[in-house]
Amino acid sequence: MQTTASSTDLSSKTVHHQIVIIGGGAGGITVAAQLLRQNSKLDIAIIEPSDKHFYQPAWTLVGAGQYHALDTVKDEQELIPAQAKWLKDYVEKLDPDNNLVVTHQGTQVFYDYLVVAAGIQIDWHLIKGLPEALGKGGVCSNYIFEIAPYTWELLNNFAGGNAIFTFPATPIKCAGAPQKIMYLADDIFRKNGVRQKTKITYCAATAKIFAVDAYAPTLMKVVERKGIDLKFKHNLKEIKADSKEAVFDVSTDGGVQEVTLPYDLIHVAPPMSAPDFIKNSKLATPAAPALGWVDVHKHTLQHKVYPNVFSLGDASSLPTSKTAAAVRGEAPVLVENLLAFINKQALNGYYNGYTCCPLVTGIGKTIMAEFDYDGNPISTFPIDQTQEHYTMWLMKKYALPWVYWNRMLKGQAFEGSFLRKLQGKK
Repeated sequence: MQTTASSTDLSSKTVHHQIVIIGGGAGGITVAAQLLRQNSKLDIAIIEPSDKHFYQPAWTLVGAGQYHALDTVKDEQELIPAQAKWLKDYVEKLDPDNNLVVTHQGTQVFYDYLVVAAGIQIDWHLIKGLPEALGKGGVCSNYIFEIAPYTWELLNNFAGGNAIFTFPATPIKCAGAPQKIMYLADDIFRKNGVRQKTKITYCAATAKIFAVDAYAPTLMKVVERKGIDLKFKHNLKEIKADSKEAVFDVSTDGGVQEVTLPYDLIHVAPPMSAPDFIKNSKLATPAAPALGWVDVHKHTLQHKVYPNVFSLGDASSLPTSKTAAAVRGEAPVLVENLLAFINKQALNGYYNGYTCCPLVTGIGKTIMAEFDYDGNPISTFPIDQTQEHYTMWLMKKYALPWVYWNRMLKGQAFEGSFLRKLQGKK
């Protein structure tokens, strides 16, 4: 009996599947698992080039020495449902007019229904000098598996100086991550006795500490407690590795000015966008062509032009934070509506924008920020979630990774009370 998926030979240049899912990450695997739990006879293919699957929410903890990098990765083959076909290839082109996906190997994959869960593209090249500087000379980022351990090496061996943490002008996955590693760095510097010799600066292209106002006051208290220098409307544009300088475009009432800051350590959250094959397709939203998100209805997750196409997760246009927790809320709605569409029924699944951002404010402290499209806090736990809690640190470090691997990716982490909350019901 087959218990794990096997990749499909793509030497045949034309294949057809009832449901094609682009992406074998959190969104794609979760949707496939839920669909097959409801109907094991569905013909589902997942297009995913990587043979490794990463639990990316833990990379901040890897960068802070609180988690082992190898514990964030599993073989993709173990996670794709056995009933699904795995097409191990990259997507090159989307042709929704002909219900067609073209892969890097030249295979034409025809579909009846398409789910786009392709994740997000990291645009390192948009910051001059960053690709060459990354991973050495004090330049790090937790947004890449291979570099996150270097963040820990830098933080743990830091002898003092200027430590800069950046946030870009584009939407990014896990918008709290750039400041979470900063708060953890403060703890590490204090533990190692170098905090008095260190200036920590947060340079964000945004105008405030966090997009959801309910959580901002507590975060500002954390910033004050830790003595962090905030510089808003600072968008990183260049890394000068030779002189260890970071160049920012700073928005002011009079326009944009260029500011250069010296660094001894800099953690970069790079600009991001949808994968190029989405940007260059008719599925991309015309409202933000440079970012290229799949243009879907924010409550039903159905494409606004092509009704047999659905999308969720980082690649979608859904106006909420791009997190694994958002996928947890989006997936059951997408599955309900996709099955309804297949059966020619009304789409009654309703997603209210639920997402969660566990804001780690130090070792042993976390604000479990849950909210909807309107920025209204949604409390899954019987505590004041606008405040720091040790229990939420335990949730972030231990419980959520277990739920991800053992429940969510198997289509089992969706309880009735949670579903009611994401649909805005009591």
